[in-house]
Amino acid sequence: MSGDACSIVWFRRDLRVEDNPALAAGVRAGAVIAVFIWAPEEEGHYYPGRVSRWWLKHSLAHLDSSLRSLGTCLITKRSTDSVSSLLEVVKSTGATLLFFNHLHDPISLVRDHRTKEVLSAHGVAVRSFNADLLYEPWDVNDAEGRPFTTFSAFWERCLSMPYDPEAPLLPPKRIISVHVYCLFVLGDVSTCSSDPLVFEDESEKGSNALLSRAWSPGWSNADKALTTFINGPLIEYSMNRRKTDSATTSFLSPHLHFGEVSVRKVFHLVRIKQVLWANEGNKAGEESVNLFLKSIGLREYSRYLSFNHSYSHERPLLGHLKFFPWIMDEGYFKAWRQGRTGYPLVDAGMRELWATGWLHDRIRVVVSSFFVKVLQLPWRWGMKYFWDTLLDADLESDALGWQYISGTLPDGREFDRIDNPQFEGYKFDPNGEYVRRWLPELARLPTDWIHLPWNAPESVLQAAGIELGSNYPLPIVGIDAAKARLQEALSEMWQLEAASRAAIENGTEEGLGDSSESAPFAFPLDIQMEENLEPARNRIRYEDQMVPSMTSSLVRGEQEEPSLDLRTSAEDSRAEVPRNVNINQEPRRDALNQGITETVRNSNTFPQFNFPMGEGNAEDSTAESSSSRRREGWRSCSSLVPSNF
Repeated sequence: MSGDACSIVWFRRDLRVEDNPALAAGVRAGAVIAVFIWAPEEEGHYYPGRVSRWWLKHSLAHLDSSLRSLGTCLITKRSTDSVSSLLEVVKSTGATLLFFNHLHDPISLVRDHRTKEVLSAHGVAVRSFNADLLYEPWDVNDAEGRPFTTFSAFWERCLSMPYDPEAPLLPPKRIISVHVYCLFVLGDVSTCSSDPLVFEDESEKGSNALLSRAWSPGWSNADKALTTFINGPLIEYSMNRRKTDSATTSFLSPHLHFGEVSVRKVFHLVRIKQVLWANEGNKAGEESVNLFLKSIGLREYSRYLSFNHSYSHERPLLGHLKFFPWIMDEGYFKAWRQGRTGYPLVDAGMRELWATGWLHDRIRVVVSSFFVKVLQLPWRWGMKYFWDTLLDADLESDALGWQYISGTLPDGREFDRIDNPQFEGYKFDPNGEYVRRWLPELARLPTDWIHLPWNAPESVLQAAGIELGSNYPLPIVGIDAAKARLQEALSEMWQLEAASRAAIENGTEEGLGDSSESAPFAFPLDIQMEENLEPARNRIRYEDQMVPSMTSSLVRGEQEEPSLDLRTSAEDSRAEVPRNVNINQEPRRDALNQGITETVRNSNTFPQFNFPMGEGNAEDSTAESSSSRRREGWRSCSSLVPSNF
């Protein structure tokens, strides 16, 4: 021990002993008080969902077991204010150092900044480290020193950085026990007592028990999952990653979210395979590595985007899309959640999500695209539901995925592009096994009709025991009707945007779509979310972590980055809702559902697929473009495809 030194190592989403810079720094300094603070109220409307809390419970138990094997234990605290709890631990133990690893979501950034201010004022030296990314956000910029605004440019820069990501650290050999410190230095062991943490109630235990059959939380289990993937499915990842009816991905995303495995370790081990396969001339293996590393890059980019544009979970990065007239229909939302939309692939995905807390990334794209483009429900509703139900719920990654699908990123999918679930089904589930697994009512339907039961002859439906509209629903919206409705909505959006620009240029209005003056964004009661209250802008510098603005740009000293709005400089500070939309109104356009049955029964022919060009080739998406018109500032880019590994 270094004299009587004692440090607090604050665990958050870095629940591992391997490659943990904060823990390594604490071990070097002397005795370590390993602390985890459970303060979910600080997350506001992003209170962790049931399956996420189940994972956290088991991951913490695994971490505590590992720490005990090294000579110490994990101190747990229940709190409504993490900073106050840390200060109490400091006062009760006399700790003089605090170490923690960076997080990049807006809630954590504000909390971490306050932590440094408060504890420094009480004489505690505070140090924070990078343990979640290959490169810190402030280290990756363009030639002018500005943050990148597209994934392809960002990832190209990451891969061409003049220095490699740091090599992962080994776990410590032993840790000086906090109880030893408290006993021999303070003479009181009780100062290091833990609070009991409750992560599930009685009503949740039955459902949670099923999760342990498929998942094994904990950092050593994450290490096993990584090894299994690298030595197995990785080599055929490029060929099999789109298959939804088998285990073709790494299943690392929940482990990565909770920090049970470091992204640096994943990156380095995969790169070793890349070098090996390159030397062997294994082109398929090299392609698989490149595609998997791109998935890692998307995770990096989600944190990069959240850091540089901390409102990205709340409103679109392209300003004109704040004028889009979303349909606030809770009936649509309920049908989507329950897997009762009448589109088998969408319904199978939503039922799997509810049952298991997991979705293949292809299915995530299908169900979210249907949500936004066909039902035209607000993307924030969908993102919040994913947050509540996914094992790997991750604010930064979920925001990136939903913004991409909604066309609200500079390099996102075009908003006038509708994916037809029928054709997506035959592409990603060609034999219908995935649908049959999660929709038992369709299990006896022949493969020819499994993704379009509304077109099946009556005799086939009867033989399969299916009565459309009874034991399985008719499509909630016809694709042709949805395309026409989307065109109307886009036309309305552009008119509102043009009117706002004209008003701003004439100096007569602040902007018709400024959400600071618009009606509050209404959410269904079961996912009620309060409006974002912007924290005050912070301009204090720290040597080991940059501090972003909580409004729209990165603050590096006194410099600010210009807005990403490519059409107007007027940015709203809340969710994207135009003022002239009545949030309580019924869905727009009387003919919304007219002729659905006739439409779907008569759409037997397969249209030509409109595939994007570029890095993400024809295999990345099957879509019908409802318009070939593109407006200035609305760029297409197919290289950005959200992934859950």
